[in-house]
Amino acid sequence: MAEKQLILASTSKYRQELLSRLAYKFTATAPLIDEEKEKDPSLSPQHLAEKLAMLKADSLKGAGRVVIGGDQLVAFEGRILGKSHTPEKAVEQLYSMQGKTHELITAICVFDGDKMIPYTDITRMHMKKLSREQIERYVRLDMPTDCAGSYKIEKHGIMLFDKIESQDFTAIQGLPLIALSKILENLGL
Repeated sequence: MAEKQLILASTSKYRQELLSRLAYKFTATAPLIDEEKEKDPSLSPQHLAEKLAMLKADSLKGAGRVVIGGDQLVAFEGRILGKSHTPEKAVEQLYSMQGKTHELITAICVFDGDKMIPYTDITRMHMKKLSREQIERYVRLDMPTDCAGSYKIEKHGIMLFDKIESQDFTAIQGLPLIALSKILENLGL
């Protein structure tokens, strides 16, 4: 029996670094979807993350392939916060969340041929009360403009929080490795 090809449907360096921690040989490939066109404002943040993870994996599935798709969203006060793209927007985004709690929703979907295995992790993030100066200092340190919620928990972003409620710390970084390793083991990889 031929060995299955493991594909990460992502060009995210963060997800690639995380998946490499499971010691599997894999290929990272851009998913064949237009993510912006697929964003449906009528969906809840959880359902949107799950849909995008599924579409990313589905776009690359095929015989002899195990494909991992993932998506991450920040849900805050009834809206979705994406990547800030600029330091100024990162400061504003973080300032609006300081002293409050938000949810970090990390969804993955694994396709083994046509078999689909979804998983979603929801982490409650309790941010400290912070001054604008503290936030500006943090943004200068990490430049978190390419991350949902404008923080990098694996770097200096940890100093922004009072409490984190999570089943899997790696989900905060973009890929829930505890659940993913179980899924891949159950698939015989």
